[in-house]
Amino acid sequence: MSLLHKQPLKLPCFRKPVIVRSAPPLLSNNGLTSLTLNPPGVLICSDPCGGDRGRVTTTMPGDGVHLSLEAFEKRWENDAKMRDELFRELGAIGSSNGWLPTLKDGVLGLRDMNMNTEVDPKRILLPPLVTLPHCQTQYVTNVAMSSSPEEEDCVVAVKYLGPQLSFCRPAQSKSEWINVRIESPCFFSSPVMFSKKEGMFRIAGSGGHLIGSLDRHKHSKKPKFQRLWFQNPKMTETQRDLLDSCYTSEHLVESEITGETFMVKLYKKTANIIEGIPRMHTEAVMVFKIDEEGNAVYTEDIGNQSIYVTSSEALCNLFSTRLCLCRPNYVKINDVDERRNIKLADPKWKRRQSST
Repeated sequence: MSLLHKQPLKLPCFRKPVIVRSAPPLLSNNGLTSLTLNPPGVLICSDPCGGDRGRVTTTMPGDGVHLSLEAFEKRWENDAKMRDELFRELGAIGSSNGWLPTLKDGVLGLRDMNMNTEVDPKRILLPPLVTLPHCQTQYVTNVAMSSSPEEEDCVVAVKYLGPQLSFCRPAQSKSEWINVRIESPCFFSSPVMFSKKEGMFRIAGSGGHLIGSLDRHKHSKKPKFQRLWFQNPKMTETQRDLLDSCYTSEHLVESEITGETFMVKLYKKTANIIEGIPRMHTEAVMVFKIDEEGNAVYTEDIGNQSIYVTSSEALCNLFSTRLCLCRPNYVKINDVDERRNIKLADPKWKRRQSST
């Protein structure tokens, strides 16, 4: 989840925000976007419940390229400046398509996150937000974009905590918000994502059994729903009890290489309580491959890819990209409470046997 950084809390805390800057997207031969391998990535974690748990990190530059000590120190210094600048950015929500959305005084702004530029970053201001009756626009779940906001056909989608989902075309001369009310409470805390394969914004309901889709080219205010049929792995009673005792979140992700759609389920429990704040720890991860008929099949093999999950977005790329740390078939989790890599094959939670 995302909330304005270091401002008074107005609503209860539900999930921790993670703000991730991935490298700017490039077009691959098959027309799907993939991440460039050269610029370093930036990760910003901020805490909506207050306190000083926020942090900023960058991945190390190089990717096997030998740098002189002077070049290395210069790149590290530039990275540090960018980390400090982004961490001070008030109202940061969560990255999308290489841009950092910010929310200040009811106005959504987009900040270019290109670390290699020597000039001031580009900033785009969208129209003031419009709040539907019995909704709120102060607590934002996440922001998703169909492409760069500088492109004419780009659509920006903003998902708020609650029933409201808003769309805007920032490149239009007279851009305005189109607001949609999703009545089902199972979508109230879910993030929105953009499917390049379908050309639609998609959102998974709580529990993952329902996916809502909205066409970016049509102004329909009623989403199209798809029901999923899960094929779960065989589990012991001990394993089922473990999953049932966890807080579960669902994350839709589309492979930028193959176009496959996956649903990642994270199962978390409170590991400890520090200064009155519960710290969550991931106990288990399950990945399901979704086909066009709505079959969600459990898998421990996603090929030569890895999945990168935060509270604001999920990415699926070749293992050779920097975000996946050269580990195929892994799920990499970045949160304010934890940063870990989980191997899909032979998961530890499935090794647990019944004690009876």
